[in-house]
Amino acid sequence: MIRVEHLTKVYDRRVAVDDLSFEVRPGEVLGLLGPNGAGKTTTLRAIAGILPPTRGTITVAGHDIVGAPIAAKSRLAWIPDDPHLFASLTVWEHLEFTAQVYGVRDWHDTGRALLARFDLGDRADTLADELSRGMRQKVATVCALLHDPEALLLDEPMTGLDPRGIRSLYEVLRERAASGAAVVVSSHLLAQLESLCTRYLILVSGKRLFFGSRDEILAQLEGLRGDATLEEIFFHATERGAVGA
Repeated sequence: MIRVEHLTKVYDRRVAVDDLSFEVRPGEVLGLLGPNGAGKTTTLRAIAGILPPTRGTITVAGHDIVGAPIAAKSRLAWIPDDPHLFASLTVWEHLEFTAQVYGVRDWHDTGRALLARFDLGDRADTLADELSRGMRQKVATVCALLHDPEALLLDEPMTGLDPRGIRSLYEVLRERAASGAAVVVSSHLLAQLESLCTRYLILVSGKRLFFGSRDEILAQLEGLRGDATLEEIFFHATERGAVGA
């Protein structure tokens, strides 16, 4: 569903992402991990078509994000870590706008159900600039889900969410993956990702360090217990500093 081949992104003379390749298949939830400055957000923005690659190719549902941007973007959803809503639009008007952009018909029942699921049912007529940080995050999530995307990209999606919101988000992501969507989640909250993700991509300095399931990565590391937590795996892998498979 998502294929990244030899992605390189250079800002001036700084290489943010260096010859990165990986894929996310339908039904998978990929955890994108790495320290600050590892290239996680740059990678997500490149997949979303916000940042053009310096080199390499990215395809979403078989469509090249540069060569066929409309076809590719119509099949994905991007939820940034700090979504900027339209201050003068209500919550419901954000859904109306999203439906028009993606050409979604008969969306009202779906929209109301999503609002209810994220505890926004009584906020439909509230202006965006009257919402809390967590509520704005929920509105962005609802809008992203409205057109039933085949690929979901989330950058630190738990920031600002209350425990109920996090639980609702995880339930929705599991359901979307079960229905065949490909999901990529970047987060520093490793303990929370462990129950959600099926595979992991660990980046350091823009390079792929490890890529695979928890057990596949663990098998490449020496000196760790078989029941090591994701946090223990992450620190052990990044402190080794060697690029793996």
